Amino acid sequence: MGKKDKNKKKGKGAEKTAMKTDKKQAAKQKKMLEKLGEADIAEVVKSLEAEEGRIKAITEEICPPPTPRANFTLVSHPDKEELIMFGGELYNGAKVTVYNDLFFYNIPRNEWKQLKSPSGPTPRSGHQMVAVATDGGQLWLFGGEHASPSQLQFYHYKDLWTMSLKTRQWNKVTAPNGPSARSGHRMVASKKRLFIFGGFHDNNQSYHYYNDVHVFSLESYQWLKIEIAGTIAPAVRSGCCIAAAPDGKIYIWGGYARTSMKKDLDRGITHTDMFSLDQDKSGGDKYKWSMVKAGGYRPKPRNSVGCTVAPNGKAYCFGGVMDVNEDDENVQGQFGDELLAFDLSTQAWRLLDVVAKSKKKKDNEKSNDVEMDENAAEPAKSVTTTTDGIFTVTVGGSQPSTPFVSGIPSLFGNKRRTDAPAPRMNPGLCVCKGNLYLFGGLYEEDEKQHTLNDFYALDLHKLEQWKVIIAGNQKAHDWIDDSESSSSDEECSDDDDDDDDDDDDDDSSGMDTD
Repeated sequence: MGKKDKNKKKGKGAEKTAMKTDKKQAAKQKKMLEKLGEADIAEVVKSLEAEEGRIKAITEEICPPPTPRANFTLVSHPDKEELIMFGGELYNGAKVTVYNDLFFYNIPRNEWKQLKSPSGPTPRSGHQMVAVATDGGQLWLFGGEHASPSQLQFYHYKDLWTMSLKTRQWNKVTAPNGPSARSGHRMVASKKRLFIFGGFHDNNQSYHYYNDVHVFSLESYQWLKIEIAGTIAPAVRSGCCIAAAPDGKIYIWGGYARTSMKKDLDRGITHTDMFSLDQDKSGGDKYKWSMVKAGGYRPKPRNSVGCTVAPNGKAYCFGGVMDVNEDDENVQGQFGDELLAFDLSTQAWRLLDVVAKSKKKKDNEKSNDVEMDENAAEPAKSVTTTTDGIFTVTVGGSQPSTPFVSGIPSLFGNKRRTDAPAPRMNPGLCVCKGNLYLFGGLYEEDEKQHTLNDFYALDLHKLEQWKVIIAGNQKAHDWIDDSESSSSDEECSDDDDDDDDDDDDDDSSGMDTD
């Protein structure tokens, strides 16, 4: 009895310590927010919702191209030569700006229009949006996050929206049993259903990554109660790629997750594995995951890749990033500029080489689609790299760990291209009438984060040359050195630490008795 009571007492002590730590963190953040004059993020979102409700009429006006942004969504109209963009964010070194503007790009006229419609979604990034052909065309949007200007607060959404492309009216769909609030998830439409996978939730004090699957019926407007059979399932992740095959299978690959190993030690994982989700043979709402051994070219490890599916049954991917030299304050990334195609029928990768027609004639043996031999069909193996003795960055896979030397081009010191998309992460990517369109995204150089609004098109039948619609500009937005504000934040943090020390002194005797 004595040992049992003693263990129980220790448990209460650990719980009390955790609660105390949470209170200290909350008090520290509150103090910093007061210093910055920043309102509570929940109240900010309520104010933004009220602002959307004050819009009384639908307006659509010709406008300049969208400003630089990342973590937005770009889709093609299901029937017209038109692209549709929503949301995103910009960080300028001092603050984050989050958007909820809705743009329509008329391809034949090279013309942008901004649509404002009453009671629509509030500003967000890291959300997902798809377009379907039902009833003259519909947009479906789920989740995302709203970061405060200081990035000390995050509000994660779990709302589901639809817009009729015929009436230009937003409608918030209220249905029980939907996914929890998140961003960085992936969503795709297939067989009159929406499929949502993964994502993460981060309140700047703790984080959680997901690997759950949620299915929404586009016929009944209800979240379906599904069952995942078997023991195989992807690990938790965000920023992965998702694609719906013509036969109804849902593919996911890549992505990223962080895991807290112990105090002052996190592990970052860049996944290289691939899975397919298919309805179980028994039918109904029962699904099953299977591992996929993709053939052909072996993509480099990366996350936050731009990905889209074309009517030809191929998924096209561009860019992405793998974090290196990671510590608690700084993360350097290696960015990619490869254009890849994944055949959803043959489950094979190809590296697409965009080559001018004149160059092709000089080298007839060189194909636009670079494909490796069958020995390259094995999935990329996992790798673990330890940096600074504090953090470990892991490239994940289903095979045992082996050393890996990344071939992803680094941007440091390199001149960026202007005739084709340069390396980046989180670009907008979509296919319309046989052309691949790419917009924006971001890359990092030294301590600066460059957010882009360049715009390109590529004829997928010819693969000869990127068409530059809006040229790249490294100075597309101002960058503000926030060293002064960082210093003041550190001073505030130091003050808080002093307060915490005082609290510890006051409560030390109480902790000993536990």
